Amino acid sequence: MEREGRAVGAASGELVTIGEFARLSRLSAKALRRYDELGLLRPALVDPVNGYRYYDPAQAEEARLVAWLRRIGMPLSRIGRVVALDAGAAAVEIRAYWARVEAETAARRDLAMYLVDHLSAEGRAMARIPGSTGGTGSTGNAGSAGSAGRAGAGPLAIRCAALTDTGVVRTANQDAAFAGPRLLAVADGFGEGGAEASAAAIEALKPSAWGSGGGAPSAADLLNALEDTADSASRAVREAVASCAAPDGSGTTLTAMLWTGSRLGLVHIGDSRAYLLRGGELFRITHDHSLVQSMIDDGSLSREEAASHPQRALLLKALVGEARSAQVAVASRPDVRLREVLAGDRYLLCSDGLSAVVDEADLRAAVVAADGPEEAVRRLVGLAREAGGPDNVACAVADVVVEEQE
Repeated sequence: MEREGRAVGAASGELVTIGEFARLSRLSAKALRRYDELGLLRPALVDPVNGYRYYDPAQAEEARLVAWLRRIGMPLSRIGRVVALDAGAAAVEIRAYWARVEAETAARRDLAMYLVDHLSAEGRAMARIPGSTGGTGSTGNAGSAGSAGRAGAGPLAIRCAALTDTGVVRTANQDAAFAGPRLLAVADGFGEGGAEASAAAIEALKPSAWGSGGGAPSAADLLNALEDTADSASRAVREAVASCAAPDGSGTTLTAMLWTGSRLGLVHIGDSRAYLLRGGELFRITHDHSLVQSMIDDGSLSREEAASHPQRALLLKALVGEARSAQVAVASRPDVRLREVLAGDRYLLCSDGLSAVVDEADLRAAVVAADGPEEAVRRLVGLAREAGGPDNVACAVADVVVEEQE
C-alpha cells in the first residue's frame, strides 16, 4: 500500500508522500501526523479513498519552522499564529515570545537567589545556636546589607507623596498613583478600560495588612504575601475591564512597593519603573517588560534607537483582561521580590510618561534637589510637561527615615 501511495505521489510530479516528505523535512511521519491533527501543518492533499497524506515539497521550510518553535517551548496555539504570518511579522512574534520567556526566567532566577540567601542565612543563624549541628561559614552577604546599615539606628518608616497629571497632549488621564504609610504605587492604564484597570490594580493592594499587628512578617511570609497580592491585582484588573468590547486589549502596568517596617516588597509588571537614590546615585531597580527592552538586552538595539523605535510601546507583560479571542498579546504574571532598605534611601516610582521623555540625569538632579517627597513629585511632573507632556504622568516618591520616638 505504501508503494502504491508513493507511486501516486511520484506520478503527480508535484506532491510527495508523507514518508518522502518526512525525509525531506527531517521530521518523523509521526510528528507530521501530529502537526496535521493539531492544525499546524496540513497536507496539501489527503486521498479521499485511502486517507494517504501528500505534501508539497515547498512545505518543508514551514514544517521545520514548526519543529524549531516546538524546540524553544512555544505553545501549540501560538505556533499556529506564527506560521500563518509573513516572515517579518513572524520574527517579531518570536522575539516577543522569547523576551517573555527570558523575563519569566529572570524572575525565577531572582526567586532562586533569594531562597539561597534566605536559607543560607537561616543555616548560619542555626550554627550560632549552642548545640546546633549546622555549618559555620561567613555571616555577611549582600542581602543583609540593609539590616547591617540599620543597626542601632532605631525603627524605620517612610515619608511619601504621589502625583498624577494628564499631560499636555492627552485629554483623559489613565494613570494612577498612590502613596501611603504602607504602600507606594503607580499604574499606567491602556485601552478602552485603561483608567479603570490602573485604579483597580492599585486599589487591590490597599487592603493588605502589611506589618499590622504581631510585628513585621518574616521574609518567607512576606514573599508569600507578595505572590497573593500580585494575584489579587491581576484578578481586580480582569474584573474591571470585563465589560469592555475587547477586554484583553485593556489593562495596565503596575509598579508597587509595600512597606513592612523592615523591608520593601516589590511588585512589578510592564514598563513603569522604580528607581533608588542611594549615596547620591540613582539606580533603576526594575526591568521593563517591553519589546524594545528585550532588543536592548540582546544587543540588537541601542538605548538611543529604542527611544524612537516604532514599537517602543509594545509590552510583553501587563495586567490585562480575559481573552475573548485566541490571540493574547501579553502575559499577566507580575514579578515579585524583596528589598532591604537603609535610612536615607529615596525611592521613585513612575510611569513611562515621565521616564520616556525625561533623561535619567535630569531625573536624578530633580530627585536629589528636592527637600522632600512632595517637592520631588511636583518637580518631576513639571519636567515631563516641559518635555512636551505627550502622555499621562504618574509618580510617587518615598524617603526611608528613622521613625521618631515619643
